[in-house]
Amino acid sequence: MRNFAKLTAILALTGLAACEGSDLERGALGGVGGYAVDRALGGDGTIGAAAGIAAGVTCDNVARNVCR
Repeated sequence: MRNFAKLTAILALTGLAACEGSDLERGALGGVGGYAVDRALGGDGTIGAAAGIAAGVTCDNVARNVCR
């Protein structure tokens, strides 16, 4: 259950970052958000940051209609 909550929080924060202009901006915001969520849930932050960066960079390619 804890992993599900962590994943949901990371995806939610990355979704908020999806409306930024470039892949670099989305990746940076996703990384910061993922790190913060991972640390808040007791992790060391690296997995959350990596997941946030990956999701932030690829979210515009996966869900093109998110920010209209």
